[in-house]
Amino acid sequence: MNKFKDYSDQNLIDLLKQQDIAAFEEIYNRYWYKLYTAAYKRIQSREAAEEFVQDIFTSLWINRELVHIKSLPAYLHTAVKYKVINHLHHEGIRKQYIDRQLKTQSEIDNSTEELVFVNDLHVSVEKEISKLPPKCQQVFKLSRQENLTMKQIASQMGISEKTVEHQLGKALRVLKMNIKQLVVIIFTSLDLL
Repeated sequence: MNKFKDYSDQNLIDLLKQQDIAAFEEIYNRYWYKLYTAAYKRIQSREAAEEFVQDIFTSLWINRELVHIKSLPAYLHTAVKYKVINHLHHEGIRKQYIDRQLKTQSEIDNSTEELVFVNDLHVSVEKEISKLPPKCQQVFKLSRQENLTMKQIASQMGISEKTVEHQLGKALRVLKMNIKQLVVIIFTSLDLL
């Protein structure tokens, strides 16, 4: 039979300060389940709740001569409360860190896909430009890559502005039609459609 069963909490605390292991065991048996339930209710993790309670009782035993306890239930429940708060705080920080890492990785993945798309599109446009007839190709490059006006292109090439306009229009129609097909192919290969 347990001789400490009828002892008050204060009697048990006094005996605990005198290093009475049996008094400590009685405190443990009296409050373990209540503390575990309080912790579990807040964090929904059996392992963490058990760990919190074990840490609290370990700390109580280690610091038995230093602690000033007026109310054992209040002391123990406050200890659980702070363990839960610290746990939730650290979990929140950990979750923010993981979310930030995932977001950064997602941004890297997206920017990589965008770079691949832009690079593929640029290569495709250059390939399509090279397929244009020489005069049409030259007019397009002077207009779009060197930003010359139709008048400047006509003067440089020794052709009329009307011819420049016609060649540029032809180049744009061909490129627009071919690039549209390329964009569909690129988007499909990147699984963006």
